[in-house]
Amino acid sequence: MTAASDTMNELPSSLPRPPDEVEKLERVWRTPRGLAFLTTVNNTNIGLLYIGTALLFFVLAGILGLMIRAQLAVPDAGLLTPATYNQVFTMHGTVMMFLFAIPVVEAIAVYLLPGMLGARDLPFPRLSAYAFWAYAVGGLGFFTSLFVGLAPDGGWFMYPPLTSKEYSPGLNADFWLLGIGFIEISAIAGAIELIVGILFTRAPGMTLARMPVYAWAMLVVGVMIVFAFPAVIAGTTLLEMERAFDWPFFIPARGGDPVLWQHLFWFFGHPEVYIIFLPAAGMVSTMIPALAGTPLVGHRSIVAALVIVGFFSFALWAHHMFTAGLGVLETSLVSAASMAVAIPTGVQVFAWLATMWRGQMRMVAPTLFLLGFMFIFVLGGLTGVMVALLPFDWQAHDTYFIVAHLHYVLIGGLVFPMFAAMYYWMPLINGNKLSEKVGRWVFGMMFVGMNLAFFPMHVAGLLGMPRRVYTYGTEMGWDGYNLASSIGALILALGVLLFIVDAVRTLRLPKGDAGNPWNAATLEWIPNEDYATRSIPDVRSHEPLWDRPELMTEVPAGRHWLPGTVTGRRETIITSPISARPLYLQVLPTDSWWPLIAAVGTAGFFLLLTIQWTLVSATCGVVAVAAMVIWMWQSDRLPMQRTAKVSDTVTLPVGASGPASHSWWGTMIMLVVDGTIFASFLFAHIHTTMRLDVCPPPGSRVPDAIWPLLSCSLLIVGSALIEWTRRSDGKSGMHRLLVLVALACALGAFAGDLRSQFLAGLDPTANAWAATIAAMLSYQGLHAVVLTILAVYLVARSWTGRLSAVNRATLDNCALVWHYATLQGVIIAVVLQVLPKLMEP
Repeated sequence: MTAASDTMNELPSSLPRPPDEVEKLERVWRTPRGLAFLTTVNNTNIGLLYIGTALLFFVLAGILGLMIRAQLAVPDAGLLTPATYNQVFTMHGTVMMFLFAIPVVEAIAVYLLPGMLGARDLPFPRLSAYAFWAYAVGGLGFFTSLFVGLAPDGGWFMYPPLTSKEYSPGLNADFWLLGIGFIEISAIAGAIELIVGILFTRAPGMTLARMPVYAWAMLVVGVMIVFAFPAVIAGTTLLEMERAFDWPFFIPARGGDPVLWQHLFWFFGHPEVYIIFLPAAGMVSTMIPALAGTPLVGHRSIVAALVIVGFFSFALWAHHMFTAGLGVLETSLVSAASMAVAIPTGVQVFAWLATMWRGQMRMVAPTLFLLGFMFIFVLGGLTGVMVALLPFDWQAHDTYFIVAHLHYVLIGGLVFPMFAAMYYWMPLINGNKLSEKVGRWVFGMMFVGMNLAFFPMHVAGLLGMPRRVYTYGTEMGWDGYNLASSIGALILALGVLLFIVDAVRTLRLPKGDAGNPWNAATLEWIPNEDYATRSIPDVRSHEPLWDRPELMTEVPAGRHWLPGTVTGRRETIITSPISARPLYLQVLPTDSWWPLIAAVGTAGFFLLLTIQWTLVSATCGVVAVAAMVIWMWQSDRLPMQRTAKVSDTVTLPVGASGPASHSWWGTMIMLVVDGTIFASFLFAHIHTTMRLDVCPPPGSRVPDAIWPLLSCSLLIVGSALIEWTRRSDGKSGMHRLLVLVALACALGAFAGDLRSQFLAGLDPTANAWAATIAAMLSYQGLHAVVLTILAVYLVARSWTGRLSAVNRATLDNCALVWHYATLQGVIIAVVLQVLPKLMEP
């Protein structure tokens, strides 16, 4: 087997390629038509659907924002009732943050990254399809709650006790809590796809040092999503369990703490600001060099800044809790970190300005939006430093100053770069640019409208106008500022409407040849079809299209890696994470109904559970799990051939297993998400325990050590049996027996946990300490269910001869999940035994 060299002087496939290879690629990658289009899993198609749906939610949230501004335009207005206003402003924030901001950055990445990385597709196309459909179906279902008076009304942050059952007895809060669940699942699924795709599907030779800044930004963002989003999943789960089962996690009278919700929510919420900004920064770092005609100044510094911002963002969650009664030392440290994060952000801004200065910027529509972005975002960053100061924040918190700061950061940091990206990358869709003349009008209206809408809010906030009020009196002196904001919001909306009209006009034009209209250096401008590029480019520098402009003709001619289809199926090359050395050929899954069915089932489960259609909801859950099982069953197949010739001189294995496999790393990332959710539950238990005067609280006791010891022993034995199965080459019958015995151990361990807590008199409704224990045990019970499904799945695979030394990825990945469940169970047992002893006086 021959490995590729970074220093090779010859093309990987220098010989002419027969034209029938193009026909094979077209046949294999052809996008289905009609109703069958719903089965598409091609990331290019999914990316366009994703972007379109995210923009739809942007428009819907914008309409809600206009309703808010219409209500506040004049004093004592009665356009909206207080109850309706609360629903409208809650849905405006929720839709903007959860259904637009996060999805649109993932959507653009799903569309751009395969071409930018030189890959045929990202490694889990069905996962991308599932993530999109769960988001689209569930998001639209969630939005319709507004039309039946059931929309959430506790603010997009849903602080208890306002959202507890006592003060929000209806279903409104439940729609938010359960609705956010599938949205976060979708976002995490997308993050797994992006992380593995960026690390493993880059074109041969595209080392980490040569990787585009945008790919770096999305890699950092993917890692941030993996660690940040589980906290809000845990928080929403705890609050929903409190509402449904009266487990008092956030009720002070029974040992709970409303501040616990703020910790969990903002551990997600503040990194989310940078999760939104960093992809936009990556796009800016990609567009400016092309528009200025010069390499990016300080490339390595910008990459380092992206990583540093991602790291710092997790130290800032209490930035939103300066008035929550935390200690002075804690808030002072967070205040310092909140100011320090401006340094790596400033590095990027100065690098962009230096690039513009060194080159010669073309004053086209994308450039105007980029300049608008820098002006607005810098102003938002300056007010961010202001609210990072404790004395100022104590005065400005919960005023319209914060609303103004938030919108300057989010609109400046995301919306303006997004519109620049629309104008810059639109030719990739059908070869046509958006109108330059109309673009200038769009920019002017959006820039003027945005500043007119939100700058006066700073002044109104400093004059004392509080957030979340549905009206105000004329004697407060806020009339002129609110009227100006409402007029500005209307101008901003008209600019967006003009853009939509022009975008529809452009998309209706006949398809043209995109070429490379901006003379960009990145690979996405190489001519592509449904199968991406005819061959996978060989990358030898950081600016491949500038250093080797012949790539624009050589790659479509099939003169680079994988010039066709070797197995007769969809394929891409998996490369090493650091040096991008070709490792093996991945056979990609094809179009399928199962991701759509699984997504509809997932959305149906959460939405119908909200309205307490328990049986129908459970049916949807079963359908979702069944669809996923079938989808997984089809994925780990015996390869049609063991090796594949991907160039004139290089032959690679087809597929891989264990740590060499992309699916193994995808499973590992999923388990990091799993572990972070559990860590959030564990944090809730520790937080609640630390508030106790006596641990355990009166009426509760620690179970005898014999039961936890027995449970841990069973879990460890079960994991050992699974590992024995994974490592052994024995008969299938022995494999099946070992898996079933391991399952019996896991279920026995969970039964032992329940037995020990029952004997200890655990009552989750009695106090928050007991409730947090019940939450952790419930989560372990969920894993017992997962292990049962996996065991049955492995037995079925073995029984049908689909579990062999060649296609063993299923067994390797299931073993990882099994070992994680064991570790989680052991941690629960140890913490429940040791923590009360540490609390003894």
